[in-house]
This record gives sequence, structure tokens and C-alpha cells, in this order.
Amino acid sequence: MGSESSLKSLTVKGKVLRVPIVQGGMGVGVSLHPLASAVAKEGGLGIVSSACLDRLVSKRTGKKVNTYEAAYEEVSRAKASGGLAGINIMGALVRDFNDSVKGALDAGADAIISGAGLPVTLPAIQPPKDTALIPIVSSARALDIICRKWEKLGYRPDAVVLEGPLAGGHLGFKIDQIDTEANKLETLFPPVKDMAMKYGDFPVIVAGGIYTHADIVGFLKMGADGVQMGTRFLATEESSASAEYKRAVVHAQEEDILVAYDPGSPCGMPFRVIKQSPMFVSALEHTRSPKCDKGYVLLKDKEGKFTVCPAKVSNAHHFCICNGLLSSAGYNCDTEEPLYTVGTNASRIEKIVPVKALMDELSGNTSAS
Repeated sequence: MGSESSLKSLTVKGKVLRVPIVQGGMGVGVSLHPLASAVAKEGGLGIVSSACLDRLVSKRTGKKVNTYEAAYEEVSRAKASGGLAGINIMGALVRDFNDSVKGALDAGADAIISGAGLPVTLPAIQPPKDTALIPIVSSARALDIICRKWEKLGYRPDAVVLEGPLAGGHLGFKIDQIDTEANKLETLFPPVKDMAMKYGDFPVIVAGGIYTHADIVGFLKMGADGVQMGTRFLATEESSASAEYKRAVVHAQEEDILVAYDPGSPCGMPFRVIKQSPMFVSALEHTRSPKCDKGYVLLKDKEGKFTVCPAKVSNAHHFCICNGLLSSAGYNCDTEEPLYTVGTNASRIEKIVPVKALMDELSGNTSAS
């Protein structure tokens, strides 16, 4: 078992996390079962990312699997060593959303965390049984909408992740809202906590820019029930980011981290990256020919078929997020340029550490051997 924590435990849907730390589901391919199971073993909630999981698992196993099978396989492996583990499933990945949910539920995921859009249909896909359903929101208003929609389905969130604008990856804010006082995590938290109380007092987990044990303690004192952290876990030995990706994080300076918007993600949300990422550089210089051969962020056309993606027809304003992120996880790095996404504090990372050492540091366990 992992170390003792000086932080209070967190109970979600009757399951107790000894350490109130949720490891962020980093896609594509950063959060796979090696990272999630290592975090689970140390008493946190380990999370795999569903993004492009069918390709990643097929490559690893040498056997072609579909979206459902990939989610089932990865969640099962994440849970195999004990502790609590689940999956992050992005609402923006419309085509694969339902199958990812079903695979995770059938594998007995301890939690499904879902953002990048409001997951208003999540409880209706399949009875969740013991799996906690946890939406990601960036405002009290978004949580209110989800609670009202879920109430009609006879369900309420088992917890909520409030993600502020300092997070990595897709941000739930318009580009001009990211640096405002009104959207600081400390400002966003109280109304979201009130909303959670209104709908049954479920736990609020805060995310975005949390870096140290002191940061965690500060938010717990403010009334948060737990924290979610991505970038710190990206920079671990067990994360499945490529060696080049991890090196880019270690070398990144504060001025190297920016929010990409134009060119940006075809999902339309601001997206935080390291500006030296080869695919981002190509997008700025318009040197990559448009192509879309993965299709994870495709939307439906007028005939109801999944064919529409802005990066498919032009690179003037969008980069190909599927290929870029797959490359940064080592999937197609011989043919595609990588895209490195990080949280705002990535410039503080100086070395890659094992998950156990990181969890000891974050939980305030100074006596760890």
C-alpha cells in the first residue's frame, strides 16, 4: 500500500480515496494504465484517457480492438493492482462517447469523469451501478444545467470537477476570459460549491494550476473536497508521454507556454500548449498539408454521417489534434509531428519523478523513504 497522507480522505459514491488527489485524464495516450494504476496504488484516483484509445491499445496488443474493447481493457488493467481507477471521456469525441462509457462501466470503473462539453446524457447511456459519474464544469451555471438535466434522468452527480483556466489541454473558457479575476479558480469555487450543496451536497474537486502540497491544503481549507492534477503526473516515469514530450516539459520556460486559439484545436476551445511543439510551429507556418485520417473529433454532416472537421479542409486556423497528440504519445511519431499540451505551471518542472515520490510530496508525507 502507499504512504500515509496528512490530507483528509475523500469519499465518492461510498468509495474512499485515502489521498484526495485525482490524477487528470490526459489524452492522447499520456494517461494509460501504467500511470493510473500507479496513482491508484498510492491511494489517489488513477484515471486513463479514452481519447484514441482503440488505436493505442491495438498497437500495444497487436490485436485490433474497437472503442468499447479498448475502454474495457484499459480500465481493467488500471484497476488490476488495487486502489481506485477510472476513465476520462471527452464529450467532444462524439463518435466514440457512448461506446467508451459502456466499456468503462462493464469493466467496473470506479469513476467516469467527463468534460469538453456538457455530458448531459451520461447517466442515460447505461445504468452506472457502482461507478461514480463526475462531470467537469467551469462555472456554477454549467453545473446547474447538468444537475437539472440529470435530475430528469433520475440521477445526480456523484462529484464534480471544477476546472479553472490554468489547466492543460482544452479550456472551458473563451480566449478573452482566461486571465480575468472573475475566472480565477478561487473565485469560481464558492458558487460551484453552493450549487453542489443545493443539489445534494456532493464533493467538489478543483483543478487547474494546482502544483504543491500547500496549494492542495489551501483549497481544502477553502472547502474543496479534493483536487485534480494533470501536469505533475505528466512528468512522471509511469506516464506514457514520449521521452521527447517529457524532455520538452522539463525544458519549458514560462514564456514557452501559451493558449493556442488561432491556429487552435478543431474542437473550437482554447488549448494550452508548449509553443515549440513541432505541429504547432507547422500550424503557424502553414507547412502541413490538411489531412484527417483518424477522425476522433469528427462531427455529423447534414446526412448524419461523421465527416466534418475544420482541420480536414484547411490548416489556416486549426491544427490536426488527433495526429499531433497521438505522435506525442509515440504512436505515429515517424510520420507525424507531435503537439505538446501542458498546464500553466509546467515551467516549474525540473525533472521526471516516480509516481510514489510525487504522491508522497503532494500528500505531505515528509517521512517517506
